[in-house]
Amino acid sequence: MSELFKDIPEFIETNIGESVTARTETLATFRELGPPDLCHVVKSIGSKTTQKDVGSYHYTSGVEASSSASLAAYLNSLQFSIEEPPGWFGVGPKASGWKVRSGTYCCFNAFSRVDIRVEVMIPGGVHAYVVDLRGEKHEATQELWTETYMSAILRAIRYADDASYRLAGYRKLDPLTTLEAEIRFLRTAEELFFKGWQLGSDPEIQVATVVTNHLTAAVMKYFSDSFRLHRAANLFERVAAQEPEVAALLARAYIGMNEEIKAVKIMHQSLLDNPQSYTILHAQCDFLLSKNRPDWAQRIAQQAVNSAPSEFVTWAKLTETYIELGQFDSALLTLNSCPMFTFNERDLHRMPTPLRTHLPIKKFIADSNILDEESARDNEADVALLRLPAPGLRGTFAKAYALLTLLVSKIGWDELLKTRSQVFVMEEEYRMHKTTASLDLNGGTNGGGVDEDSSVRAVRSPVDPGTPSDIPTIRISSESMRESNGHSATDKTNAGKVQVPELEKPETAQSAEDPSSPSNPVDSEANVSAFSNKRLCERWLDNLFLVLYEDLRVYTIWRAEISHFKTQHMSYRKTGTEWEILGELALRLHHKEEAKDAFSRCLDSKFSAKALLKLLEMYSSEGDLQRSLNAAIRLTTYHHRWYMDAAYPSMVAHYLYKLGLIHGHAKIQYTLLSMNLPVGIFEIMQGYMKYAATFNVEGSEF
Repeated sequence: MSELFKDIPEFIETNIGESVTARTETLATFRELGPPDLCHVVKSIGSKTTQKDVGSYHYTSGVEASSSASLAAYLNSLQFSIEEPPGWFGVGPKASGWKVRSGTYCCFNAFSRVDIRVEVMIPGGVHAYVVDLRGEKHEATQELWTETYMSAILRAIRYADDASYRLAGYRKLDPLTTLEAEIRFLRTAEELFFKGWQLGSDPEIQVATVVTNHLTAAVMKYFSDSFRLHRAANLFERVAAQEPEVAALLARAYIGMNEEIKAVKIMHQSLLDNPQSYTILHAQCDFLLSKNRPDWAQRIAQQAVNSAPSEFVTWAKLTETYIELGQFDSALLTLNSCPMFTFNERDLHRMPTPLRTHLPIKKFIADSNILDEESARDNEADVALLRLPAPGLRGTFAKAYALLTLLVSKIGWDELLKTRSQVFVMEEEYRMHKTTASLDLNGGTNGGGVDEDSSVRAVRSPVDPGTPSDIPTIRISSESMRESNGHSATDKTNAGKVQVPELEKPETAQSAEDPSSPSNPVDSEANVSAFSNKRLCERWLDNLFLVLYEDLRVYTIWRAEISHFKTQHMSYRKTGTEWEILGELALRLHHKEEAKDAFSRCLDSKFSAKALLKLLEMYSSEGDLQRSLNAAIRLTTYHHRWYMDAAYPSMVAHYLYKLGLIHGHAKIQYTLLSMNLPVGIFEIMQGYMKYAATFNVEGSEF
């Protein structure tokens, strides 16, 4: 007789209650939205004298946390999920079997930084209380419940597709299932709007504001992914009356609704009232870039940098406009000026090792055979591919690298190195300058000395004719890039048989060590003159050039091998994992067709949720209905296998609704019917269509 839940994941505890204790001990480490909710239950069997108890827990999101009653209802529902004892067919009570005796539901309030908990005795009473960061208990007030309700919904929206939260035993449910629930969400969002900055923001934002924070990001994500931004616009219109800077969000909402004239009027009036708001300036900048006017966008992005010079996003936007204008030297100099921030890991639990892990698979999913069995070889990969450092980049470093890859896709590697040597001090120039400075000092001259630790400052004359005058000269100190894993892997052993174009490895921009004097400093004056018109490259950007070199080197070898095998009429073989890594590599370097081919070959070898999601994005953009549905069906089955029972929000739903804009939801429905899917799979696919009909997603009208 089993004490386990039938279709719900759980971790069996070694000591009853240790998961709740561990959560209490880690409360002080939660920085932003907090971790997923924790549901702990105690199951019992036998009489009072022979009673045996077992404690277990699982993570969850999407449960309504508006009151103790709603959380108690979830805990109470778990008693109907225990596996039936043999011979029990739903007739009579399961008196001799296991039953849920009590439970504790823990939900983090990200506004007040406390954990609200509901303890339930079955049958018996319900007790709700608050635990602060010191582990002390307090009474749960209505204000705390309101904040907890919003925190739970924001986590369900923001964590829906976040790779950092793909935890074992994480059950995701629909946070909003009715129009009434959505109206309540919007009302609460309006009530707590001006507290949103307390939640923090995306890692690219240095200082969270009432406009740039997790609350506004969640509202925009929820309504933009389902193409219903009119709901968000209504909220922002009401709030903008109190805070003019919210006009940036309102303008973005109107642009998403194809109400561009309204958006332009709003941005115009907002900039007259608040010309120093970088969020409004960026909304206008993005609009101009979409209209192919990078020249106008560059001037606005310049103004945004002057308004918020300590923010990464303002410098990144200016870099983007320079790339679109074709001013690649200015783009490199601006990228070098970006202030970089250390990436903080997501809020997660640190739990003790469980006694046993139970991750059941639903019968209809197991019977569908949609999820392929993977062989051990399909999960193997060449060390050179596994050690590529680019996938490990996070936060501002990942965004900066994306700009660098965009730059190299425009001008190529050789031209990028040439541009780099024109704007940055290279190692030989640095050595020459140090030697000249040393000779001048020995001759009694004070000029020409260089600060040994000036790796983050410009070394240039007061008036630099080689640098565009509109690039700000504000220099922001940055930290070394933690994510860089050093130099990458060795070449493949069989690559020697293939003619591979060589890539010039980038030299270090400046030396950190005392260099030896050059033997023939004849052209020292010319070198000093060139040196004075250049800047020192930031150490993190130097590292990103090495990361880019490794990506390009592996990509070049891969394409050369494919070309070689084609000319020899030979089959080119890779494992499924290798194809997946190569697909990501091609996508990073902006080679879409090569990425699509690699992801398709990956799926021929193994199941890959990552490859399916990338292909679904490409197919939906192309309007390819059949291939999109094939990918969506496999992804949805995979998500349900790992307890993601929410239809929306999810990227699968977003891409299906994107198809609905082209074909209409009726055609999607009929196509699904024509595919003769297993009953269980068809029903979970209907979840997307039911949500669209309930919330009137565009394209769902019949």
